[in-house]
Amino acid sequence: MQVSSLNEVKIYSLSCGKSLPEWLSDRKKRALQKKDVDVRRRIELIQDFEMPTVCTTIKVSKDGQYILATGTYKPRVRCYDTYQLSLKFERCLDSEVVTFETLSDDYSKIVFLHNDRYIEFHSQSGFYYKTRIPKFGRDFSYHYPSCDLYFVGASSEVYRLNLEQGRYLNPLQTDAAENNVCDINSVHGLFATGTIEGRVECWDPRTRSRVGLLDCALSSVTADSEINSLPTISALKFNGALTMAVGTSTGQVLLYDLRSDKPLLVKDHQYGLPIKSVHFQDSLDLILSADSRIIKMWNKNSGKIFTSLEPEHDINDVCLYPNSGMLLTASETPKMGIYYIPVLGPAPRWCSFLDNLTEELEENPESTVYDDYKFVTKKDLENLGLTHLIGSPFLRAYMHGFFMDIRLYHKVKLMVNPFAYEEYRKDRIRQKIAETRAQRVQLKKLPKVNKELALKLIEEEEEKQKSTWKKKVKSLPNILTDDRFKVMFENPDFQEEEEEPEGKPSDAESSESSDDEKDWVEEVRKQRRLLQQEERAKRQERLREDQQTVLKPQFYEIKAGEEFRSFKDSATKQKLANKTLEDRLKLEAKNGTLSVSDTTVGSKQLTFTLKRSEQQKKQQEAEKRHRQERKALRRSASHLRSRHRRGRSFH
Repeated sequence: MQVSSLNEVKIYSLSCGKSLPEWLSDRKKRALQKKDVDVRRRIELIQDFEMPTVCTTIKVSKDGQYILATGTYKPRVRCYDTYQLSLKFERCLDSEVVTFETLSDDYSKIVFLHNDRYIEFHSQSGFYYKTRIPKFGRDFSYHYPSCDLYFVGASSEVYRLNLEQGRYLNPLQTDAAENNVCDINSVHGLFATGTIEGRVECWDPRTRSRVGLLDCALSSVTADSEINSLPTISALKFNGALTMAVGTSTGQVLLYDLRSDKPLLVKDHQYGLPIKSVHFQDSLDLILSADSRIIKMWNKNSGKIFTSLEPEHDINDVCLYPNSGMLLTASETPKMGIYYIPVLGPAPRWCSFLDNLTEELEENPESTVYDDYKFVTKKDLENLGLTHLIGSPFLRAYMHGFFMDIRLYHKVKLMVNPFAYEEYRKDRIRQKIAETRAQRVQLKKLPKVNKELALKLIEEEEEKQKSTWKKKVKSLPNILTDDRFKVMFENPDFQEEEEEPEGKPSDAESSESSDDEKDWVEEVRKQRRLLQQEERAKRQERLREDQQTVLKPQFYEIKAGEEFRSFKDSATKQKLANKTLEDRLKLEAKNGTLSVSDTTVGSKQLTFTLKRSEQQKKQQEAEKRHRQERKALRRSASHLRSRHRRGRSFH
């Protein structure tokens, strides 16, 4: 979102950024959005709100739900549904559209005036009827009470087409050679047409007779204006029953009261370009007049400029969204402009989130107005040697300085100071050194209150930082840097009392003690401080020894009867644990510890055999030998007993 400001009026451009080609596929558009930062950061308020080449006219339906725009090439009309924020339909036409009008509240009845003299009617379903007028048309208006369409163009006649009867009526004969624009007052139905001679003729549709004539060409010539040609009428707009604004081809806007033939106010755009459109903003008493280069907003009572908007491309048409601060423009570019000015009014209901978005941007204002431009003062131009560019298109005056292209600024600065990169490199090195220094333990001045407690906390913090290389220590807030405990080291009322030796009196009784007792207490405190200092010195010495200690490898002797298991066994077990059940079953089947067999019911039966280690095997063999030896001893003992019985019987 691009933000500009003039006279402290913020203007938010919602259509800035690059437009993607229409012929790109959705996949390529997504890939381009990932690569290009400008495309990714753009705000797409309404999806595909653009034309293939150029947009010529843009209007909003009376109910405010639909935005219709015509463009080329090919000639087409596009309708956007604001409730869905997307394109509703698109219809291609036979020729380019000069202007169009919606006769209904929505898009169901549309009339198009083409540049080949054809008038085309569209219904909700599409094309409905086409007819032709005798001369090339330039503008038309619809008179609701009589259902008449008034067409003006390259003729002195104003053609009337009655939609109720479906036929042409007798035209209105004007004194002009040609007519450029026309408008009908919605209050009393007065019809006005602007001629190429710089006059405005007013007609009463009820009597079909002219009731007034205004010579705007003569009134537009003032002492401050420079006019080189005859002013013709290029824009015309009614407001209420008695107010009318007229735009000329030489860049003046005349504000009239219908009760007088003299203009109330003449506003000059100072560009000498024809006025494209004029709109009234009633809430702030403003008039929005636009030529092909700039849109100016000024007070209709005093003529004082309120703000202005200067798009990058030439303007073809301007539309003010009803009862809001949104402005829509049709320009000589595929993208249609969307501008939001919160001062003019709130955002429309279908994009009410814009109010919250702009409020957040105002809370965090940015220093630059344009992303691709650099703001420089006159002194900066003198240092760069670019004062001769003042007044040229390379510099755009803004407040107390100028805006210039950022690429031109960097290029000139590099030519003026070729060693700028070296200075930048040195600055980066200094920043890196400063960052590393900030990570070191910095000596801080001890506070006046609770010095011993502060010193103890500093030592604990140092030990905690030094122990982080051994193990991860959970970081806890430091009392010295915590604002909640700041008063404890500043206010003397928070001074901690020293611990009194056992058997000594309290504070209330110590005031009555003798001088000897006070000296003894001071001596005890002094000795305790010395002991604390010695303890700190010992801790630091132990820490220094631990840091200087070099770890040496230790060797262990294997006891008799034990076997050394290589580290490969543990690695093999770890790999085996990471394998799936299928791989482990295959490996066990290969080693003979698993057998698979089919049962009678058709299922599988798995039998596992536990694998014994070498030590278990040796133990089992030793037990087996022991059992055999015991059997042999029992056999020999039984044999001796039997022989002894036989000897006794013999005797």
